[in-house]
Amino acid sequence: MELTPRALFGLARSTVETAVSVPGRVLDLLGAAEAVVRRADELVSRTERVLDDTEALVGRAKAVTAAAEGVTTDVGRAAHTSRELLDSYAPIARKAQPLAQRFVDELSPHEVDAAVQLVDQLPALTKHLMEDVLPILATLDRVGPDIHQLLEVTDDVRQAILGIPGFAFMRRRGEAKESD
Repeated sequence: MELTPRALFGLARSTVETAVSVPGRVLDLLGAAEAVVRRADELVSRTERVLDDTEALVGRAKAVTAAAEGVTTDVGRAAHTSRELLDSYAPIARKAQPLAQRFVDELSPHEVDAAVQLVDQLPALTKHLMEDVLPILATLDRVGPDIHQLLEVTDDVRQAILGIPGFAFMRRRGEAKESD
């Protein structure tokens, strides 16, 4: 089966459109993956700080109850420290709770596995992005005029072929053979 110039043009156009859209989709995917990792890191950091402060507070409370002298003074200090911590971390905890709940509710084990695999591939993805994709993106501003020129030449070739005497007859005959 012989491809017509129009079909070749359509195939070339489709190939160029696909090639032009791939880097954008890869960048979108990388941006989304980085955002998920950043959010997870922030949540883990906040949780670790709250846990560290809580452990410190528990240690202080044990020391207060074990001491025979100055119990009321030590308890007062612990209560004051506890209030400061609660006042400091309550807004963060309130703000993080819906995000953490949504994260836990919406993330399946399969998605966690996929995210881990994606994170494992980030060095290779970064390398290819920096060495392969970004240099291509830098040349895209020069592709437009080349495509325009290719379209003009393709149109000239199509007009030249249509101008060949008897071409319409040969095309109808070819179409008839294809339908048989």
